[in-house]
Formats: sequence, structure tokens, C-alpha cells
Amino acid sequence: MAQIRVYKGSSIYSSDVICNIEDGKVYKKLSSYSSDIICNVKNSKIYKERSTYSSDILYNIEDGKVYKENSSYSSDIIMTIRDGKIYKKNSSYSSDVLATVKDGKIYKGNSSYSSDIEFTIDADVTIEEFVAIWYAVKYVW
Repeated sequence: MAQIRVYKGSSIYSSDVICNIEDGKVYKKLSSYSSDIICNVKNSKIYKERSTYSSDILYNIEDGKVYKENSSYSSDIIMTIRDGKIYKKNSSYSSDVLATVKDGKIYKGNSSYSSDIEFTIDADVTIEEFVAIWYAVKYVW
């Protein structure tokens, strides 16, 4: 698998790389060192750094729903990904859209304005990889 890069805003400059993902692992910036792994994807779960221990699960993903830690309780849904939109918790209301995904660009809320691009992913990713990237961009970077 090739390295997929995530850039600040709509940039495609290597100096603006936030993180990259390769073989289910999200690395800091352009690194491929194991010490720079932010999180990793395995079996629909996102784990801290290089861990695969159940106590280190950050998110569990099932049917477009992202649950905190290893939960699958509806009360633990932190976001829902559906039809190119990321919603708060289990909502489907347009007022609860956190981000819009279109053509590899992630926009704030319901926006599609270039000034509202939060980050750009330079290739297609799975929903699990997207959640891992979201975590890296929103909570680590």
C-alpha cells in the first residue's frame, strides 16, 4: 500500500503534511518511524499509538457509527458518518453536521467553500482510516 498524506487546508505542499497513513498506521507528518505512530487501525477499531490492547481502543466503528473506546452502546456514539457528512453523536440533522467530505477535502460543517477546508486527504481511505485521521488531526496535531 502507498503512503496517503493529509495536508493542512487545501495545500499539497510536503511542508504542510499533518500526518500520513500507511498499512493502517497513522504517522506524524511524513515520518514512517514506529515511534511516530499516532494511532492504528485494526478490525474496525482505532488503537492508541502501536498498541492492539483492548484497553487502548480509542474508537469502535460499526455501520458508520463511531463509538468511544470499545463500546457499542448508542449512548456512547460520538459521531455518525453518512453520505459524505459527519454528524454529532447519533444525529442526522443538518444543524449537527461537524464536517462535510467531498473529493478528498474536509470542510467545516455544511460548507463547501474553499476557505472552509480543514484538511485534504490525497487518496481514498476506508471509514476506519478516516476516523484515525480525524483523531490525528483534531486531537493530536
